[in-house]
Amino acid sequence: MKINAPKIPDNLFPKEFNTILTEEDPELELCSISDSSFEAETLPRARLSKMIIKNCRFAHTVFRDIDLTDVEFENCDFSNADLSHSSIHRVVFRSCKLLGVNFTESRIGHVSFENSLLNLTAFGESKCEKTAFQDSSLVHTDFYDCLFKNVAFQFCNITNANFEKTSLKGIDISTSTFDSLTISPENLFGCKVSSYQALQFAALLGLDIVD
Repeated sequence: MKINAPKIPDNLFPKEFNTILTEEDPELELCSISDSSFEAETLPRARLSKMIIKNCRFAHTVFRDIDLTDVEFENCDFSNADLSHSSIHRVVFRSCKLLGVNFTESRIGHVSFENSLLNLTAFGESKCEKTAFQDSSLVHTDFYDCLFKNVAFQFCNITNANFEKTSLKGIDISTSTFDSLTISPENLFGCKVSSYQALQFAALLGLDIVD
């Protein structure tokens, strides 16, 4: 699966994230932001594009309906932030803390979550296309009633993730680990699993395996 990387020019100007509050529209683009704190704020319908954002804190901030296009986040903390109803396209979250983030009813495409913490994160009723979760923790993450197209879970911990009403047809979870999952048997059809995972699913479905 090929995921398009963010299209970010080289000549970015440094800014503080708080400058978005002085803009006529809540929009930032063509800049780099480092070491900013924008916690417990409310900024709906913001637009961020063609940016690199590093070492910033956005915990408990309401970014509902945010539009993210061509953005790289590195080592940022979004704990318990609200990004529901968002459009996220060509974005990378690298080494980010996304604990308990609300991504529900969002459109997510060409997005990578790399080496990040997504425990208790909610993606319910979102459309995820060409999305990769890599070397990340997704314990108790909620994917209820999502539409997946070209989604990969690579070397992730997906223990107790919820995939109710979400088809995993064509989805490869073979390199990821879990103790248990919430999923309907019919939604497992076509899911790519390892032989060990196949035994786990058999046990979860109540089968008594006899050699």
